[in-house]
Amino acid sequence: MKTLSKVTTVLLASSLVLAACSNSKDESSTSSPANTSTTTASPEAKKEKLDLSWMVIADASAQLPSADKDFVKKAIEEKFNVSLKMTYLPLGQDYTNKLNTMIASGDIPDVFYADGIPSNNYIRDGVARDLTGLVTPAKMPNYFKNWVSEATLKSYQVQGAFKRAPVPYETSYYRTFYIRKDWLDKLNLKMPTNYDELVNVMKAFTFNDPDGNGKNDTYGFTAAGGGASVSMDFPEFLKNGLAGDTYVENDQFIDVRTDIRMQNVLTDIKTLLDMKVVDPDWFLNKYGQHFDKAAQGKAGIVIGQGRDLAFDNNPAGLQMKSKAAGQTTADWEPFHPWEKTGTWVETIPQNPFLISSKSSDAKVQRSIEILDWLAGEEGFLLTRYGKENVDYKRNGKDIEVNQDAYKKDVVDNNNFIEVYGWFTPRKPEVFGLNIIDPKVTERDKKIVEKINSYKILPSVGTALTVKEGMDIGAMRKRMNELHVQILYKEKDASNWPQYRQEVMTKFGGKAIFDNYAELTSTAKGKTIKFKSEN
Repeated sequence: MKTLSKVTTVLLASSLVLAACSNSKDESSTSSPANTSTTTASPEAKKEKLDLSWMVIADASAQLPSADKDFVKKAIEEKFNVSLKMTYLPLGQDYTNKLNTMIASGDIPDVFYADGIPSNNYIRDGVARDLTGLVTPAKMPNYFKNWVSEATLKSYQVQGAFKRAPVPYETSYYRTFYIRKDWLDKLNLKMPTNYDELVNVMKAFTFNDPDGNGKNDTYGFTAAGGGASVSMDFPEFLKNGLAGDTYVENDQFIDVRTDIRMQNVLTDIKTLLDMKVVDPDWFLNKYGQHFDKAAQGKAGIVIGQGRDLAFDNNPAGLQMKSKAAGQTTADWEPFHPWEKTGTWVETIPQNPFLISSKSSDAKVQRSIEILDWLAGEEGFLLTRYGKENVDYKRNGKDIEVNQDAYKKDVVDNNNFIEVYGWFTPRKPEVFGLNIIDPKVTERDKKIVEKINSYKILPSVGTALTVKEGMDIGAMRKRMNELHVQILYKEKDASNWPQYRQEVMTKFGGKAIFDNYAELTSTAKGKTIKFKSEN
């Protein structure tokens, strides 16, 4: 069990935004002479060679190999005549700390990914460059043709400045509960279809030795709080009718985590925690660690998103990680007690990419060219399926993956192409491509069919951006502190209404959400109001 003092310590530590992150993964920019590129010489190669530095997100299991095995790096460097240094970490506080440390030292990456809230600060502080004349259909035709509309880009801006642009995002949603079906079968339990059944399964997974090892070492559920917030993976949100992060209800704008109904959500989470059925490390888990614990057989239920998270042959997924960890009987299957009433809301533009205000015009232009190449078919295929005629063969729009070659070139090299795949979701249908992958099993297809059957609720229909002077970061930080305080320091959640008023007034929540309601009104074509009173 993690003690209260440890939780408190983490809460204090998480506020040190500029703390150095010592475990980042940096890749040197040494080029390889090996001729593995699938591209040919282009006009870009005649330009002056430039040193570029990017910082991006990547799964914890992805790691760049030596230069002679990194065919993506070689292709980019040869095609665009650059030396590319990639710094990468899983999205979370460590990522933000590392990026902030680089910025504070003056070593701002030429291109960097950011959370929505920190991106506002980077724009305010002059770290991000104006993108006018850079992110345009003329300069980035693939980006606009395949992924992002000009209308979306316009609605995405903050502080009256064009200094950020959305990373292409997945419009299909694959968020679902996953459960150890083999544990259910061992304990003669049925798939849970409502909240009470879900909690009963959590109890059984915790106290009835589902793995049969004779030890009290399993839990029903795990999540990731990152040492800072209450995970929205907790089913108590949906139990109380709160789906997604924001939505419209009866012409009112709802911000879930500051809604008055959070009192009931926090009450129910406290009750669940008191049952001792949740991984006691959930709050301290960084994103991805909860999947690792589930794969190690320490928890039997977890929420995940991504089409192939539990595919049989996804090296970064639950199923393969479980087998590798000795969980030979593991059978992760999707389920959702709220599949018929609404599991989440439709997607809206997610986190942005930004460009350093300190980068030279030449570096900026070259980075824009590379980003647009990643958003096109050639870059997409290389960063998702490897080398043509080696890792896959192409016949028109049919892409047939060579499983053995892909394993040798990609999987056995720590699935490294995911580091370069940060810019596009794995969505080949955007290019009209049909992927013939022998690794995709009938079980995998049933997983996708199941998740696609879930009801998804309408979104607010627009990117939600703040006006200059609005500090959404401080507001969310205080909101998170109060949530955690209720869970770990207070006997019940009765103080939430007054805490909510503090968030709305002292920390500007009402002004922010009134602004969001105006944006939503424009998107919906009718008047939407934020109901701030209790």
